[in-house]
Amino acid sequence: MTTVNIPKIMNVLVAEDEYDIALLYKMALEKRNHKVTITENGEDCLKIYHEESQRTRFDVTNKQMGAFDAIILDYKMPRIDGMEVAKEILSVNPHQRIIFASAYVKETLLDSIKNLNQIVELMQKPFAVKTLLDTIEDKETYSQLLELNVDVDLIKAINPTHEQITDLLQRLLKVQKGRTF
Repeated sequence: MTTVNIPKIMNVLVAEDEYDIALLYKMALEKRNHKVTITENGEDCLKIYHEESQRTRFDVTNKQMGAFDAIILDYKMPRIDGMEVAKEILSVNPHQRIIFASAYVKETLLDSIKNLNQIVELMQKPFAVKTLLDTIEDKETYSQLLELNVDVDLIKAINPTHEQITDLLQRLLKVQKGRTF
């Protein structure tokens, strides 16, 4: 099976108070044709998130609300920190994909479990641009699906959410585990 590695075009919201880092994320993601909106603090991030969410309709079938495929949050930001931003967004849309970019990995992980009652994706700063792209584009998940002989091009064609892709992978891994002798 030959796979054409064309990533799904995604709409990404970035909240990062260091302008050079935010610009690096934006340039790398836009080079892959993703749409990127940058904010420099948690307050602006929430404002943009809520404005964009009001413009999109609620899709009960896909359990999605909002215009963003992923939100990248710096853990420590001015005005409202990343954890508070995540808490508010997840209270509105518990299925929103949130990725923390943080130098404080242990603190961020413990805080996310305590305050969000769930584990969110976490990238330890500093990280390579390739790591950012691979995470946003679910490269590892798609690689695992390929190992299970799933037609990844077909999956990408239906334009699934990150949550749907990971759910499919988890279900297939359960089936595989049950059939392993």
